[in-house]
Amino acid sequence: MAQKKKTDTKKFDFPGNWIVKNVLLAAVVVVAVVLLTNVLLALITQHNREIPVPDFTNMTLQEAKKAGSQAGVKVMMEDSIYVKRLKPGVVYLQTPNPGDHVKRGRRVRVTINTTVPKEVVMPSLVGYSMRQAKAELVRSGLVLGRLIYVRDIATNNVLRQQRGGVDIKAGTRLASGTTINLVVGLSPNDNMTYVPKLIGRQYLPATDLTLESSLNVGKLHFDETVKTYADSVSAVVYQQRPSGSEKVRMGSEVTMSLTNDLSKLPSSGKK
Repeated sequence: MAQKKKTDTKKFDFPGNWIVKNVLLAAVVVVAVVLLTNVLLALITQHNREIPVPDFTNMTLQEAKKAGSQAGVKVMMEDSIYVKRLKPGVVYLQTPNPGDHVKRGRRVRVTINTTVPKEVVMPSLVGYSMRQAKAELVRSGLVLGRLIYVRDIATNNVLRQQRGGVDIKAGTRLASGTTINLVVGLSPNDNMTYVPKLIGRQYLPATDLTLESSLNVGKLHFDETVKTYADSVSAVVYQQRPSGSEKVRMGSEVTMSLTNDLSKLPSSGKK
């Protein structure tokens, strides 16, 4: 009898198999490219990597630039102002504030104390919101002193601008650094605000934040570590009254105790 032909047991690849393999390979390549792109972007943009801004107060511009370069930020002069009790040529203010966290390479703008006061022009602030007026004063080289609240339908609307209790007209020429008080409205239905948390903040940023919160700076208690005006500029708040987050009437005063001894700070306020 003739032998039966052996059945060929070799399996043939189904055409769809190589398509599936190529699709999977392409998916793997796409995922790898996406992951690599995210890693490169993170390295370039310093994603989620921030550094604290150094304190440039009382440094000369060159000293601040050198310290900034070492810390990873760029220091640039934005403005100048005359502060009689402060050493000429040193940093008086900076933005962002010391201790704020920013991305590496961020620009830090500083205001330098001049040797002699320059003359500036009083802007017209009537009709501005309090915060707009405050920003305009800073741009003009002037300083916001106190907020004087009077009954009005619009809260924090500037009604008058004063120097030493006397109304001052727009266009009046003043020495830079002159303190200007604002008379602002206060509605009976909108007259409360929250006290900001000032513990750990330096003197100038603390007073700035107090005013931005529609409050006035009350008594300032400097301890034995503060002997000069330069010391007061670098001093930090270690006690405040009322306490942070407390709700009070707009225009209320906030009392602060300041020191250069960081050991006095509550543990939560230490940087």
